[in-house]
Amino acid sequence: MEKEVLVWPFGKKNPRPPYKGDEDESRPCWKKKSIFFELEYWKFLHVRHCLDVMHIEKNVCDSLLGTLLNVPGKTKDGIKARLDLVEMGIRTELAPNLDGPKKTRLPLASWNLTLDEKKSVCGCFYCMKVPQNYSSNVHNLVSMDDLRLNGMKSHDCHVLMQQLLPVALRAVLDKPVRVAVIRLCLFFTEICSKSFEVSKLPKIQSDIVETLCLLEKYFPPSFFDIMVHLTIHLVREIELCGPVFYRWMFPFERYMKVCKGYVRNRARPEGCIAENYIAEEAVEFLAERLLSDKTIGIPKQRSKDCRRTSGAKISSIYGGEFKQAHLCVLQNTEEFSSYFLEHMEYLKATFPTFKKNKKWLKDEQNKTFADWVKKQIEEELMIPENNISETVRWIAAGPCHEVAKFSSYIVDGVQFYTKLLDDVRACQNSGVYLDADTMVVASARDKNPKVCKMSFYGVVDEIWEMDYTRFMFPLFKCDWAESSKGVKVDDLGFTLVNLNRKGHLKDKFAIATSVHQIFYVQDPIDPMWSVALRGPQRDYDDLVYGEEAGDTPCDH
Repeated sequence: MEKEVLVWPFGKKNPRPPYKGDEDESRPCWKKKSIFFELEYWKFLHVRHCLDVMHIEKNVCDSLLGTLLNVPGKTKDGIKARLDLVEMGIRTELAPNLDGPKKTRLPLASWNLTLDEKKSVCGCFYCMKVPQNYSSNVHNLVSMDDLRLNGMKSHDCHVLMQQLLPVALRAVLDKPVRVAVIRLCLFFTEICSKSFEVSKLPKIQSDIVETLCLLEKYFPPSFFDIMVHLTIHLVREIELCGPVFYRWMFPFERYMKVCKGYVRNRARPEGCIAENYIAEEAVEFLAERLLSDKTIGIPKQRSKDCRRTSGAKISSIYGGEFKQAHLCVLQNTEEFSSYFLEHMEYLKATFPTFKKNKKWLKDEQNKTFADWVKKQIEEELMIPENNISETVRWIAAGPCHEVAKFSSYIVDGVQFYTKLLDDVRACQNSGVYLDADTMVVASARDKNPKVCKMSFYGVVDEIWEMDYTRFMFPLFKCDWAESSKGVKVDDLGFTLVNLNRKGHLKDKFAIATSVHQIFYVQDPIDPMWSVALRGPQRDYDDLVYGEEAGDTPCDH
């Protein structure tokens, strides 16, 4: 037997009677029943309305920043909020002093920042430089006079909640309050991921419940409006509907900007949008469907666009740096992997006394492999029937000593700058991160080091283009931070890098296509250290026929 849904008599024509206090608590709190319930299947739907994560995240971010920075009109703190605490009989020490002066009328609470702390947070945002196309210029959003952030769009709130706000709060607030706020930011980072392990969703749900309980201990009750409450239901929607980026409002908001660009006659905006939309659809159909065999949908692979974006400076390079760059190309070319193994066996046979000294063998191989493989390939080419590929032939012969250097370069659709160019630009595109297998030595006397995967953090010093006659190899000459004393991870999971402690001086080069772009934010606690943050991984085509697309994609 199905339970019938009650029909409330209230509405615009039948207003509900006035509230009578405690005697009327049994009265339903809702005054309207959705007309969709007249559909027979509506009451059986598990998700009747999708919650928009974009606007929930934006509203939570505005409430959080408004309360922390005490922004008039956006803060959830005030005399009425303090009187609510008095009425509820909790936190009596925060009761307002209505007879005192205005500046001391509200006692300082756990969520209030002092003047110096506000300057620290706003100063951190003011000095931030983010990669190109990552977000708006954060510098322009900060008002140091009013100590507030102005004009933030939905995507600006998105990147603030995901990465920037936890860094700016590192040096302010009490630790329990700071941890609770950072946990809320990490929750949005987790639910906005592209993929999930279903087994971890219950843990995420329990974490957000615990996080809101922690926030209730430190923030006023007025902070917990409907938007903060809706975060409880987001994990359930992920279980039923999948990742949030399939249904949030970012693509629709971006397309609204495109439609606004169609308007030429402001007296007839709808007609302008309709005509331009039809014209664009017709042109795209003829250009992309009839004249091209490409199918529509998500591209199967990342954009492989690699090109120079600055003028070249030709330099004659000899000596150790030139050999390092050539060795980097050899080590990252798969066709030479068998030659490295053969050369190692050759060294063990030639120097039997160092057969068990792995460190010496590796150093000797790095010194002599380029000349050895060049002679080896020349001997194999003398045989009429050989299997030497063109790639192996030209790389083994060595590059030209005239090297082209660039200050900016696009690799797989991502813009990279040198550190020198970064210092005079508004965005930061010189930070790089590399995962590589390397030999780890315990001490100078360690003869049996271990090979393991390590993470390297640094900045691009120079961009080289190695000329191997038939093809070019873009290389990044980087200033790497010392792995042992220049990189550390704190208790909240932030990776801190001291770029002043330089290391790996004998291995400065990296193949441009093997590095990932990151950016650094100065640590508010210790200016000598920087927090390393990684931007979203791009797996879309940002260029259409060599021109920038009209809208900026937001990806994770």
